[in-house]
Amino acid sequence: MVEETMLEPIVIAIDGPSGAGKGAVTHELALRTGFHILDSGALYRLTGLAVRQDAVSFSDETGIAAVAANLDVAFLPVTGQPEPFKVTLRGEDVTDRIRTDAAGVDASVVAALPLVRSSLEQLQRRFRRAPGLIADGRDMGTVIFTDATVKIFLTASAEIRAERRYKQLKNKGMDVSLAALLESIRDRDARDATRAVAPLKPAEDAIIIDSSHLSLQAVHEAVWAVVAENALSDANDFI
Repeated sequence: MVEETMLEPIVIAIDGPSGAGKGAVTHELALRTGFHILDSGALYRLTGLAVRQDAVSFSDETGIAAVAANLDVAFLPVTGQPEPFKVTLRGEDVTDRIRTDAAGVDASVVAALPLVRSSLEQLQRRFRRAPGLIADGRDMGTVIFTDATVKIFLTASAEIRAERRYKQLKNKGMDVSLAALLESIRDRDARDATRAVAPLKPAEDAIIIDSSHLSLQAVHEAVWAVVAENALSDANDFI
């Protein structure tokens, strides 16, 4: 009797720093393929928010890990909104709250804690289900889904990313400083790249796309070309 080999659902890993355009690319790919979505960066932002809600100290690694292990979260794709996904924590819409610069700083802090990363690893892997998964993050291709069918590292200069974030937050009516955003992004890049656990870097087999001087449409086309060639048996079957 010949045993049937069960293939794991396809994973397309989109890694890179904050503000490089990973969310928009992930949303576009999900619409075109019908694949599920994992916004892993949001999990760390959600952990940071939950830690503050529960009044857990940011120096209490064990306590933070317990919060992370029991996150009640959901990602709901939407169209025609400032953010590509509606994100809920414990049933509450926290989409805007987790996208602030302060939430990003909290995310970077908790993401550097080994126990927290361990708590979230299994949760992230459970997002992998048929027909496939678009995984957006910083270590999707290097740690969580090392066997991903396609690994893309999407990047852009710190200045460009700060400008994009500034415009995005201003459009939401938030009072922000471009200089402060740039400083925060540079600091976060340094922390993410030098942390001992899962530092931000391209996987060895990742395809690097620099979006600094590309339009959003051009980025989508570049990413789709890579995905269609490497992950889809017949790209014409998709939108």
